[in-house]
This record gives sequence, C-alpha cells and structure tokens, in this order.
Amino acid sequence: MRVLVVGGGGREHALVWKISQSPKVKKIYCAPGNAGTEALAENVDIAADQVEALADFAERESVDLCVVGPEQALALGIVDRFRERGLRAFGPSAQAARLEGSKVFCKNLMRDNGVPTADYKVFDDPAAARAYLQSKDRIIVKADGLAAGKGAYVCQTREEALLAVEEIMEKKIYGSAGDQVVIEEFLEGREVSFLAFADGKSLIPMEPAQDHKAAYDGDKGPNTGGMGAYSPAPLLTPELQGRVMAEIMYPTVEAMAREGRPYRGVLYAGLMIDSAGPKVLEFNARFGDPETQPLMMRMKSDLIPILDACIDGTLKDQRIQWSDESAVCVVMAAEGYPGKYARGKEISGLQEAGEQSGFVVFHAGTSPSEGRVLTNGGRVLGATALGKDLPAAIDRAYEAVGKIKWDGLHFRKDIGRRPA
Repeated sequence: MRVLVVGGGGREHALVWKISQSPKVKKIYCAPGNAGTEALAENVDIAADQVEALADFAERESVDLCVVGPEQALALGIVDRFRERGLRAFGPSAQAARLEGSKVFCKNLMRDNGVPTADYKVFDDPAAARAYLQSKDRIIVKADGLAAGKGAYVCQTREEALLAVEEIMEKKIYGSAGDQVVIEEFLEGREVSFLAFADGKSLIPMEPAQDHKAAYDGDKGPNTGGMGAYSPAPLLTPELQGRVMAEIMYPTVEAMAREGRPYRGVLYAGLMIDSAGPKVLEFNARFGDPETQPLMMRMKSDLIPILDACIDGTLKDQRIQWSDESAVCVVMAAEGYPGKYARGKEISGLQEAGEQSGFVVFHAGTSPSEGRVLTNGGRVLGATALGKDLPAAIDRAYEAVGKIKWDGLHFRKDIGRRPA
C-alpha cells in the first residue's frame, strides 16, 4: 500500500510515524514534509494547498490512500478532488469541512440542533458589532473563516473587543475570513479536546487529550496553535465522555447528514467543561496539533484500517486499542512565536534526545540542510514521551527537552501540570 500524507507539521510527522508501523504500508510520501518526516517517508515538494498538483502526483505514483492534515487543504476541497479522480482520501469534504471553515455555519448548526455552546450573535457590519459591544466586557470575538488558528480573541475588556473587531473586520488582517464575526459569551471552566473518528453515521472516540494554547507558563500570553498536549485528560471522566458523545458528537454528525454534508474523517470538539457539563467552543475538521502527537504515541491499533473504515462507512466494525500509559508533548518553539520569529537556526541534541526510550521528537517547523536540521517555523519540535502515569511522562519529556538546543529556543515549563 502506498500512502500520501499531506502537510508538513508535527501532526503530519506523528501520522507518518504511526502509519509507518502498519504492515499494510510499503511506501509513504509526505507533501511537503519536514526534516523529521524524511527519515520515514519520501518528502514531496508540493504545498498542502496545491490540490491539483497533489492529485496529479497521487495518480502518477498510484497512491492508495491520502491522509490530509491541514484544515486549509480540506476547505479547498482536496478530498472531493481526489474522489472525483477515483483516488481515496481520508478527511471531510469541503462542504463538511465548513464545520471548521465557517464559525457562523458551525454556531448556527449547533443552535438549530440543540448542541450545547455559548450564546452568540453574528455581525457583518463593524459599526453594528461595535454598538453591541458597548454593553459588554468579557467576551469572545471570532473571525468567521479560517485564520490559521489565530482568529479568536479572548477579550477581558470592552476596549480589547473593539480592537478585535477593528483588526478582523476593518483592517482585514485575516482577509475575507473577517467579512463576518461571531461575538459570543465568555465561558468559565476547563478546556479539553475530544476527537473521534467518523464515517458519516458511526463514531469511535479517541482517548481524551488536553492542550495548552497560551504562549507562556500559567496559561498566560497570546494564544498559539498549541504549546503542548497530554493524554489522557483526567478532567474528562468516563461519565463526561458519555455525555459528550450523546449530547455533542452524535447530534452533530446526525445534523450534518441531514444537511446533506455527511461527515467522514476526524471530528474534533474543543470543549469547555463547567458545573453544567460540556459546551462546544469550536469544532475542527481534522486531527489536532499537538494533540495528535500524544494520541498516536498511545494508540496500539493499526491506524490504516480505521482510516479505510471511515472512507468506506464501516467504522462500526472497528475497535481501537490504547496504551494504559500517559503521553505528553512539549512544543519547542522559536522565540517570538506566535508573533515574528527567526528561521534558519541550527538545532543540536536531536540524536542524543532521540536515544531515550519511549520518546519521539516530532518535527514541525524544521528543514534539512547539508546534514544539519534548521528551524523553519514558529512551532519547531514536539518532544513527546510515554510514561507509566502523567508525572512520569512529563519528567521524561522534559528530560529530553533539556538535551535539545538552538539560538532563541522557547518552551513552556508547565505542560501537563494543570490540576485535575
């Protein structure tokens, strides 16, 4: 079997790493890949948003399965294009991916189908949005469309919210993604990530995970794509998991089917848990990053049959085995991320760190250069470790982190240490 993984981040390296363990797979390509994926796959110099070029490549190389990582490729309809050409691709169609690609569509779908979420209003006029905010303080302002994970503003004051509207709708820093905004109530509680495989009608949940979005220790600073993650998440008890499936995941999949947008792929709910139970902060239409890194470390089952079952509508026949161990991923980032940062810094200590058992350095923003590995992004590496419990996994991950160096390295020192 020949597999193409689309994307070049830590999530895609983790997927390549897991797929490489399948006895069904003989050859893996990764487009565009990074310095880590090239050890397990053939990197292909095609960007994730070049849908036609990727389809041409898959057809030319007789690729049996394409696994899509980034949300932008899904929104552009890569899965639809592959299917039109008789190629198999794992992920939602462009119409189904609107669950992530449009905050307005997502919120309206949840409201109309009784899926618990924050109260909200939608605006396409910045003046009307500003007028509404005059009576608000703590509030969330979100760009409607995809904004590379940076279009949501957690505003503690009215002034911050007004600035968010200005940046999104008037300065258009996210382009057409800011044609509309969703302004929603501020929810108190604890955040957790809940991912499940879906085949349009059936669901199989993954193990619960929790990420750290803020840039600095103590959940301070600007939001990022994620500074680390761990699994399992003690916050999500078996009882709560049952509620999430019954009140959120199944109603959403059923609603999408009624809309004529059957959802196949990974359905990822970002949840807020409070005394009343779980509410949806957002849906993502793909594997999370960095949640995928600890989840793939803990998954004992072969991933390929699960992906195939999602495409074929036979997911109900699958079972997933998980390790009882805990896993922790510490993201090692470039200084300045999520703002401006330098590229091209040489990374040392990767070989020494990689010799540690139960540990994998997943590459994200890296590039190979004449035998060296250089930084090439904001989130550079994901140091991911297994341990008999969460404290053991944390210790092992940070032990390896301490062996890796480059000029301008930044990482949080409290990943996994939130109170349960």
